Amino acid sequence: MEKLAIISDIHGNMPAYEAVMKDIQQRAVTQIICLGDLIGKGPHSEKAVDLVREDCDVVIMGNWDDFIGNPTKDAILLWQQDRLGKERIAYLKGLPFCYEFWMSGKFVRLFHASPRSVYERIQPWDSMESRLSMFEASEFCGELRPADVAGYGDVHNAYLQILNGKMLFNTGSVGNPLDITQASYVLLEGHYHSKEPGAFNLQHVRIPYDIELAVQQAKDEGMPDAEAYILELRTGQYRGRKKT
Repeated sequence: MEKLAIISDIHGNMPAYEAVMKDIQQRAVTQIICLGDLIGKGPHSEKAVDLVREDCDVVIMGNWDDFIGNPTKDAILLWQQDRLGKERIAYLKGLPFCYEFWMSGKFVRLFHASPRSVYERIQPWDSMESRLSMFEASEFCGELRPADVAGYGDVHNAYLQILNGKMLFNTGSVGNPLDITQASYVLLEGHYHSKEPGAFNLQHVRIPYDIELAVQQAKDEGMPDAEAYILELRTGQYRGRKKT
């Protein structure tokens, strides 16, 4: 059986990315797939792009990857654009929308946020209708068939749910987790590219990393809006807000 590592939402956090990649390298992984949002929020978007291009076999587009090249007057986005440069921005803009494959008889579809848009946000506590819609196809998908397994990033909340006999999972975030303060990724294990039913395993992996090093890097780079980013890293709460 093959073992795939699925990462997402690195957001320019190099200590988290390096910790995750070190763990992946110890697990006999045969392919690494990235579900987007390589950039933004953190201080080293340019390093994240360069390393993901080198390390990952498949990379798809996230919402940050899509809009970062748009004209803007926002100081935070301008700072990120300047760090990235035109070539990296063009690379991000050209990323595919989703990745689909068979594994152990299950049709798997991976995307950043939903099968319809990189901007549609679906949380694990949203309505059953919203979550079931994650298995549907759209004009942006390669095949029109519904997925047996749907995986995504975007919301930075790692989870797995079985809905009507299908599997919906979120990888969580490598560089900006908003559930617990550890980097997150997923391992898929099965017979890759096989339509024959077989053993299939999905595992979330949580990796501690040097949060204070990531904090210091944000400070050292003089990153705009660093305080909000640092609060998220230290608390695992979106913009530091208390969960209700």
